[in-house]
Order: sequence, then C-alpha cells, then structure tokens
Amino acid sequence: MWHIWLIFAGIFFILEMMTAGFFIFWLGIGSLIAMLISFFTDNVIIQTSVFIVSSSLLIFLTKPFVDKILGNKKSVNTNAYNIIGKSALVIEEINPLKGTGQIKVDGEVWSAKSLNQNIITKDSNVVIQSIEGVKACVK
Repeated sequence: MWHIWLIFAGIFFILEMMTAGFFIFWLGIGSLIAMLISFFTDNVIIQTSVFIVSSSLLIFLTKPFVDKILGNKKSVNTNAYNIIGKSALVIEEINPLKGTGQIKVDGEVWSAKSLNQNIITKDSNVVIQSIEGVKACVK
C-alpha cells in the first residue's frame, strides 16, 4: 500500500508546482506520513485517517506562517462606511441624467448620486443612505 501513498504524494507535489498557494503541498506531506504508517499497519482506514488528520493539521497550523512568508495580506477595512446615515450638504447639483453631483460631509467631498433619480439642487441637505463604489447614495 505504501506505493499508492508515494504515487499520491508525487501527484500532489506536481500539482503544487503548477499552482500558486502552497495548499496542495501539505496533502503531499500527509501522503508521505500515511506512507510511513503503511509500513506498520495494513489497515487502509487507519492510513486514510492519518492522511486526513495530518494534512488538515498541517494546513491549518501553518497557514499564518505561510501567509506571512508569501506576503498574503488581508484587505484593510476603511472607515468610509461610517458616513452612512449622516447629513451632507450638496455642493454641486446632483443630476442623475448627467451623472454629476458632489456632497460635503465631515469636511470631505464625495461624488454623489440620487437614489430616487431626482435632481437635487446645490445647497440642499441630504442624508447618505449607502455607498456604491466611490459614490455616496443620497436622499
């Protein structure tokens, strides 16, 4: 049975070379560990269990280390969504037909669009309902 685990390990290592992510590598290592266990027992259930457990542990325990080495950074949340629900002053007419409009909220200027597709005149007060891309959706 050790031959099969060695073949699986080879397949996993070849697949890892064709992908980027350092995930399949641990399945190859798990296969090698299962191959070592096959020298001590012929029970396929035990070998498969060792493969699953060792691969899972390697994946989950080394993920932070691998992410640090490869430079995988999580996206940084911004505080742009904290303006939702706030009042803003229209500093450029919001015209859905022309796709123009700007508001000022907390000292920042935002592109804006009207949720109800109405033209909103300059110097009006609006409430920010949501954000779509880089535009504040107002009413």
